Amino acid sequence: MARISAGVATSHVPAIGAALDLGKSGEDYWAPVFAGYDFSKQWIADEKPDVIFLVYNDHASAFDLKMIPTFAIGCGERYGIADEGWGPRPVPDVIGHPDLAWHIAHSVIQQDFDLTIINEMKVDHGLTVPLSLMFGQPDAWPCTVIPFAVNVVIHPQPSGRRCFELGRAIRRAVDSFDEDLNVQIWGTGGMSHQLQGPRAGLINREFDTAFLDRLVTDPDGLADMPHVEYMREAGSEGVELIMWLIMRGALDAEVLERHRFYHVPASNTAVGHLILENKESRSNS
Repeated sequence: MARISAGVATSHVPAIGAALDLGKSGEDYWAPVFAGYDFSKQWIADEKPDVIFLVYNDHASAFDLKMIPTFAIGCGERYGIADEGWGPRPVPDVIGHPDLAWHIAHSVIQQDFDLTIINEMKVDHGLTVPLSLMFGQPDAWPCTVIPFAVNVVIHPQPSGRRCFELGRAIRRAVDSFDEDLNVQIWGTGGMSHQLQGPRAGLINREFDTAFLDRLVTDPDGLADMPHVEYMREAGSEGVELIMWLIMRGALDAEVLERHRFYHVPASNTAVGHLILENKESRSNS
């Protein structure tokens, strides 16, 4: 049977992708950011996931004001790279896993979560930057990916509780898939940042650190944090962190924290990163 062995949380700052693509990752400003993922690259090379269920938000590349699904799952075979205004990133296309994606879609919808099915779309930095941080610059991504887009841009947005319970439903779906697959689930976005208005440039290290702690030890309580608290404490874009709750909901109640990294600033954003392993999966491997 398929199993979710681990979860990864990471920011997806677009400037990180640009720094890598333009050969600036070794510069003084960027080197500490990329150094925070050195452990992660070795870890994932050792873990060798078959599939990554990657939770991210689209930035008006696949969706716009004409259509904004709350939750959208990619069930296609291949996803090209979006042009976000300066040309597509020079990274490989993303190869999907339609069989598992359709299974998850069917299972989760039957568990009373309404998903939008996407068979064709292009993916932007919200999905590709996390892959680059974890895998570097390969000629092809070393595993398949199921894109899962969440609306964290336009109100109304799903609650943290809804996202956490959706993660639990995804876990049940993966557990019921009759193929031996090592699946990881990634939650991306955040951490604290605000890109516009009088509070532009806001970063709240205290909030971010507490969020990381509670995500590990008290995710059920964290799931009840209201949107207004995210916006007040973490800025207008801080609500992206509800996507991390989908990841955490898909893991065991008790997890092993393998790696934590936090760095400010990276293009006016606090970069956060966690690797969490399911203890049961670790003991059975």
